[in-house]
Amino acid sequence: MYNVIKQVAGRRSMRIKRTSLALVGLSALAAAVSAQAETLNIVSWGGAYSESQQKAYHEPWMEKTGDEIVNIDRSANGLAGLRAQSQAGNVTWDLVDMLPADALIACAEGLIEPLDHDALLADAPDGTPPSEDFVDGALDECFVASIVYSNIVAFNTEMFPEDNQPSTIADVFDLENFPGKRTLMRKPINNLEWALVADGVAPEDVYDVLSTDEGVQRAFAKLDTIKDQVIWWQEGAQPPQLLADQEVAFGSAYNGRIFNAMTSEGQPFEIIWDAQVFELDGWVVPTGKLDKVKDYLHFATDTQRLADQARYISYGPARKSSSGMVTTHAETGIEMTPHMPTYPPNFATAIPKNDEFWADNIDELSRRFDAWLAM
Repeated sequence: MYNVIKQVAGRRSMRIKRTSLALVGLSALAAAVSAQAETLNIVSWGGAYSESQQKAYHEPWMEKTGDEIVNIDRSANGLAGLRAQSQAGNVTWDLVDMLPADALIACAEGLIEPLDHDALLADAPDGTPPSEDFVDGALDECFVASIVYSNIVAFNTEMFPEDNQPSTIADVFDLENFPGKRTLMRKPINNLEWALVADGVAPEDVYDVLSTDEGVQRAFAKLDTIKDQVIWWQEGAQPPQLLADQEVAFGSAYNGRIFNAMTSEGQPFEIIWDAQVFELDGWVVPTGKLDKVKDYLHFATDTQRLADQARYISYGPARKSSSGMVTTHAETGIEMTPHMPTYPPNFATAIPKNDEFWADNIDELSRRFDAWLAM
């Protein structure tokens, strides 16, 4: 009997040891996974745009890898922030959503990494390499675009009679027929272009005219005609709120912000697509951070992820292979195509933002703009 008890106890002891070893193994595996997981500090623009990124690729990436993504709403000052961190020798941002003009400057200053796009990014589903699948201008030495978006002017339809609704950029400068306050971004970009179009310059000639001192003076003279009716905004959330509160009749804004206010909040807004200034927006990698974020960047810019993002916000994907995969809005079921900046009826008088012009002239024209505001 004693031997039987001893054998049973021995077998039980072995099971306990095996269970303990298994638990130790699982604990070690969990520790290894935890050690491999990263915290990625990703800088973007906030609002509906950051929310679209969160749903389209941040959440899928966190679920896939166990990484934690910390959203930082600082892209409006992304270039200045990178400069400050670099000078301090403490770069805490891992990936930054940035405009191409700022990316050109940051690249020239050595603040961000050069990118080998075909080696770093995912091919299209049919095998087309990234260099052939992204739209023109989407890939630069230190930059990879994710979206095509537009700077537009919108208006509150309730502030004008049904038979006298504005429809052109010239109407924004027409205080007699379309009275009320306007809110415009406190920067020369877009405002100078729109002022020239409102003054009769064809959209395709805007940058030729703006490249001359006479053209700059002409733009400021046109802005003078509405200056005392303008509230200047600095954060992207301001124009939709000012329009909703009817503090202004017109507001310049990112088209995705207005789309979100119209569809998700039911605001009575309408976009003036005339002379929209469209541009690309995308990612740059701070110097020294490429190894940390390269897998995430490969994932977040693939065909499926960019198509998914267009289900949450009315920005066109920067990959050609993504365009045919864009369907309806994820929450409301609205067909997204007519709300895209690149939809042909919206695109008829579109102005492609000239990033090289602004990279060369932003400092001088910003000084002139600030001086003009102070007059």
